[in-house]
Amino acid sequence: MLDLGFVRANLPLVEDKLRARGADPAVVLGDFAVIDRERRDTITQVETLKAQRNKLTEEIAKLRRAGEDAGAATEQTRVLKAEVESLEGVAAKADERLKEMMQTLPNLPQESVQVGRSEQDNVEVKVWGEKPSFEFPARPHWEIGEALGILDFERAAKISGSRFVVHFGQGARLERALANFMLDVHTGQHGYTEVMPPNMVNSKSLFGTGQLPKFADDLFHCDDKGSYTPGVLQDGDHWLIPTAEVPVTNLFRDETLEEAQLPVSFCAYTPCYRSEAGSYGKDVRGMIRQHQFQKVELVKFVKPEDSDAEHEKLTRDAERILELLGLPYRRMLLCTGDMGFSSAKTYDLEVWLPGQGLYREISSC
Repeated sequence: MLDLGFVRANLPLVEDKLRARGADPAVVLGDFAVIDRERRDTITQVETLKAQRNKLTEEIAKLRRAGEDAGAATEQTRVLKAEVESLEGVAAKADERLKEMMQTLPNLPQESVQVGRSEQDNVEVKVWGEKPSFEFPARPHWEIGEALGILDFERAAKISGSRFVVHFGQGARLERALANFMLDVHTGQHGYTEVMPPNMVNSKSLFGTGQLPKFADDLFHCDDKGSYTPGVLQDGDHWLIPTAEVPVTNLFRDETLEEAQLPVSFCAYTPCYRSEAGSYGKDVRGMIRQHQFQKVELVKFVKPEDSDAEHEKLTRDAERILELLGLPYRRMLLCTGDMGFSSAKTYDLEVWLPGQGLYREISSC
């Protein structure tokens, strides 16, 4: 979440960056400047009235010590107290409204990110590997997997519904082997520490990484502690994680890391759960847009001035996996209109799929 003071001091910049993302500042920020000014004016009034009340309290004490009537001064303090409480209520409402605005304000794109409206405006940064050619029509992975008996979508639908898959035999072994391979490379060659986090998190954790409150419909909520109340961040409720990024990033929530500890690099292999709300009818075949899938996640905690360099390094670490596997890929720099809510800059790594004759995102950095 962006700092309120930063938004206040750089409002024209924030508005320009929102327009670059394809958002309307009037919708996202509303009457931010008016509410912020009224809030600060109200707080100033409250402090002034409190100072007056404190002064009267001292005068009342003097009058009583002198045996004089303090009734008028006492009545005046009651009036001031009521005014203070009323104004504090106004300030609290303004605070809440500003907090809501900050929660729905996306991150600001970096200058190196191209302004654009959709994936059509993304920039191809690099291409690696040669696309394979075959003397026969390439088949999509779901046909190959079902023919080999290593993927089963029908039985998955029977036991869980659509957008699930069961891996059998070599399919299950391949999934496990790929995870071990990635973890071994990242820990042994790239300097990451492996972590195995919980697969369920509370509301505060999802708020900490930007999934709540905006993207509640994209998540699976567990009915262990009653239904989720928007705006109420609980410790006792649970959600299935959409990515290991959520629990791993929240490992240090409400903590201060010493500069000497940085950078901290973690990798984690977990299942991921996504409702894919709004994506029905898109990519319904195969292991794409699944409600559950497994993923190795990379997360870095770094000094702000090292952020760009570490982002490039993390992206290279992900690319190295694809190169070791011999998978042709391309790196795409997402434009402002195609980036995620919490992103300032995003690279997508897209692998060439012969069976579909196109590049598909396999990693988002």
